[in-house]
Amino acid sequence: MIAISLFLAVCVCLLLGFPVAFTLAGVSLIFAALGVGFGVFDQGFILSLPERLFGIMNNSLLTAVPLFVLMGVFLEQSKIAEKMLTQMAVMLKRLPGGLALSVVLVGALLAASTGIVGATVVTMGLIALPAMIKNQYPAALATGIVSATGTLGQIIPPSIALVLLADTLSTANNEAQLALGNYSPDTLSVGELFVAAIIPGVLLVALYSLYVLFKTRKLKHNIIEESFDLGSFLTGFIPPLLLILIVLGSIISGLATPAEAAAVGAFGAFCLALLQKMSFKQLQNSLLNATKVTAMVFMILIGAACFSLVFRGYGGDELVQSFFHQLPGGQMSALFVVMLLIFLLGFILDFIEITFVVVPIIGPALIMMGIDPVWLGILIAINLQTSFLTPPFGFALFYLRGVADKSISTKTIYKGVIPFIIIQLLVLLAIVAFPPLATWLPQALSM
Repeated sequence: MIAISLFLAVCVCLLLGFPVAFTLAGVSLIFAALGVGFGVFDQGFILSLPERLFGIMNNSLLTAVPLFVLMGVFLEQSKIAEKMLTQMAVMLKRLPGGLALSVVLVGALLAASTGIVGATVVTMGLIALPAMIKNQYPAALATGIVSATGTLGQIIPPSIALVLLADTLSTANNEAQLALGNYSPDTLSVGELFVAAIIPGVLLVALYSLYVLFKTRKLKHNIIEESFDLGSFLTGFIPPLLLILIVLGSIISGLATPAEAAAVGAFGAFCLALLQKMSFKQLQNSLLNATKVTAMVFMILIGAACFSLVFRGYGGDELVQSFFHQLPGGQMSALFVVMLLIFLLGFILDFIEITFVVVPIIGPALIMMGIDPVWLGILIAINLQTSFLTPPFGFALFYLRGVADKSISTKTIYKGVIPFIIIQLLVLLAIVAFPPLATWLPQALSM
């Protein structure tokens, strides 16, 4: 009951608006102090906290996080997205709905370039949303396209979410294997999760595109007067595309670690930004924004480490395992409960909080039941993607609300994302029903 009370207390404090990192750490330490005072908590769990924090700072995989963030911020500042969207829209201007389709395709490429949902939504909201409204697209459809396309940064590698999930699930997998008596478990790498995300990511882009083409089939041609220029198109698309392929290819092939590939990506993005005449002020803003995002991620990691230790000290992990094993239906029942829980938490919590708080609790229990950690990781990633679109706290909705014209109501934005949430849930169900969508490609490349 104390473990459950701890989890509920954290959720209540988050809903009250307290900072995530300090809520996780503060509430957990208060519960631990009270437990020690009443003699119901082993203080050895708290004494192991410094070692856990040192492990976080020493984690080579997490070194990739600030570098991927920096890569994304540089590409955002370089205005590459604006040039890509303009050229793609010109190329597809004779196709009804061509502008909307351009937003989906360019948004997917931008998501792969930056891996940061906020950057993609804000950029496309400033560039594409006014253009679609000008071209007489329904406001709900236009806002839905921008919001949903921005969330592709969650699933299309290189994604910050996949890096964090890989680290969390790797630890969960090791714990589960050790509990099962396997003292030399296979490690889960971020490269495996990147490869596993390719087919689901392409499937999402394809379904978004089909939906957009269906909804815009009766619209007139785009009101775009510019003529297509092959040189501008190639210079706008080839450099970021090459950068993505180099980063992903080096990780997937094993030529570089995620941190090394991220460093190459950050340097490449910096060079592209310089070629676009990035000013010193833009450089300063890029470094400052990257530092803020990195500090936020690692502070939440530290808070989550406190929560995990105290939750485990009160027997929370045993409680979760017992609950899953008692469910009728075995694996699939447990998986359904977890997916439903993550989906519902997505209405009120950010993906980072769910990754660092919920996944370490449920991960070992599900893996011990025989669930493939790679498959589980992709299911969680797509489920977390919906958390950016679900009202009232979907972050993509906040980002778009901040840059959208005042004439577009919040209700319109909420209405626009509903079809895309349904598409994401359909892809989630497809991967549940047909696991090779996530597991076939990693297995094929490992042969």
